[in-house]
Amino acid sequence: MIELKEFYQLDFPIPCFFTIVFIRLKSIPMKIDFMSIPVDAITMDETVQIIDEAIHENRRLNHVVVNAGKVVSMQSDQQLRGSVVSCDIINADGQSIVWAARLLGEKIPGRVAGADLMPRLVEMAAEKNYSCYFFGAKEEVVRKVVRIYRARYGDQIIAGYRNGYYTPNEERGIAEEIAESGADLLFVAISSPKKEIFLHRHQDVLSNINFTMGVGGTFDVISGLTKRAPVWMQKAGLEWLYRLVQEPRRMWKRYLIGNAKFMWLVLQQYCRKYIKGIH
Repeated sequence: MIELKEFYQLDFPIPCFFTIVFIRLKSIPMKIDFMSIPVDAITMDETVQIIDEAIHENRRLNHVVVNAGKVVSMQSDQQLRGSVVSCDIINADGQSIVWAARLLGEKIPGRVAGADLMPRLVEMAAEKNYSCYFFGAKEEVVRKVVRIYRARYGDQIIAGYRNGYYTPNEERGIAEEIAESGADLLFVAISSPKKEIFLHRHQDVLSNINFTMGVGGTFDVISGLTKRAPVWMQKAGLEWLYRLVQEPRRMWKRYLIGNAKFMWLVLQQYCRKYIKGIH
């Protein structure tokens, strides 16, 4: 530690020192309390920078995103809640989270969708000579994702891959296989809450992998199996409607009932905050 008298003998001026401190502080994630979930109020670029720094410094980060459906599930699924809130970075995946946070008096600069973040991180990995493990989805889907990234960035980007179908007895062995791959980044394309619980349960085994992230259906998008909503629908918070139209039988309950429950939760939180404010 620098003593005060030594500090004045440093070669750079004091204003420069405070500038350095300010820049360093800006790289530390700022969290907000969103329904007892510590969500990071950071941008996409800031998220990528934090992850890059962690890998470069050989630190470990577990990442997760939250959307309306996951927030609703966390109200009753305590195992999911514990898995999510223990993560180092919690991004707002859905536009509904951004809007609801603002309604409740908190500010998130914008959504950081997992489907947008993963391609950015794979690109960063290629630039920095990091390697990635792709775990999840159907065999033909994950193979296609690997072929796409191998053709785009070369063999060195791929540490390994595996489909997302397994029995409970195979789970530990899969985690060990991933850990032995030497990957710097792990992407898990399995539905919630399975992926969050998997990453939380086996974090000890996966401790040598610097960055882990659940990406849901992102492999399906990258492989071309499913399409994302147009950008204007994403910005308008209507991506859920696009998916509902694509798969009405599978998605109607998740989005129609789930979104209604989320709106009710937000309304309850708003009323509690308003009542507390007038007393």
